[in-house]
Amino acid sequence: MPTLIEAVPNFSEGRRPAVVAAIVEAIQAPGVLLLDASSDADHNRSVVTVTGAPDAVLEGLFRAIATAAEHINLFEHRGEHPRLGATDVVPLVPIEGITLDECVALAQQLGARIGAELQLPVYLYAAAATRPERRRLPDIRRGQFEALVESIHQPERAPDFGPAQVGPAGAVVVGARPFLVAYNIYLGSDDVEVASAIAKAIRESSGGLPAVQAKGFLVEGQAQVSMNLLDTAQTPLHVVFDTVARLAGAQGVAVDRSELIGLAPQQVMLAAAAHHLKLPMDEAERTVENAIRRKLSQAE
Repeated sequence: MPTLIEAVPNFSEGRRPAVVAAIVEAIQAPGVLLLDASSDADHNRSVVTVTGAPDAVLEGLFRAIATAAEHINLFEHRGEHPRLGATDVVPLVPIEGITLDECVALAQQLGARIGAELQLPVYLYAAAATRPERRRLPDIRRGQFEALVESIHQPERAPDFGPAQVGPAGAVVVGARPFLVAYNIYLGSDDVEVASAIAKAIRESSGGLPAVQAKGFLVEGQAQVSMNLLDTAQTPLHVVFDTVARLAGAQGVAVDRSELIGLAPQQVMLAAAAHHLKLPMDEAERTVENAIRRKLSQAE
């Protein structure tokens, strides 16, 4: 079986299509498969999902990070989403024939190259973190770009790679982690305080749902509960939806719709369907696509 990793870099640009297009083109080095790309103007952010062999993906990521640094100026950037750099965060995810520890080594390799060749400060996070206080992305990003400009010279803010100085492209956070589902729920309200209260109630750091990060935003005039689901085995997608709907309903607000940012594993979606249709999981897996895959696999 081929060795495959996934990378889901987040770039601090969602309003200039030409810049986003240049980044997406740059990331498609030979051997890199582009799976998804999405942009949000309110967040002023784009998320790109790619996969491929490790060497190819790392080369594509480096090219995209260099392109973002060339075109994005954080001194001028404004948006709803917290950010630390032009390329804000680069997670590497093991997919096939590779372990999380091996992805940690890849994150270190990429971070060292970014620091040396692009002269950008790099922080390692998640499984690649060099310090316990840097495992969580929100902790590294606290105060955002503006605070980093003032504090990067302090010993506790020293980058893992690259110079201890901040330019227009800011810093890059690179790490390795298991699969994460980025998931947003829009409320039938323009009251961002409702979204913020729900986010506080459900996020793990406030005593809420395990492996859930959440924050409230106002997006296109609509309150949004924006979430990262770090482990859907601990807290499945349907549990998150039902909890947000219940908390919103208690305040007289309905859920309008939800959205995925990037991609989610098929099993996550099937589990949600099985829950709401009250199907056993083995029944939910009785899809035409799965049947075709099984037959093709048997024929090999």
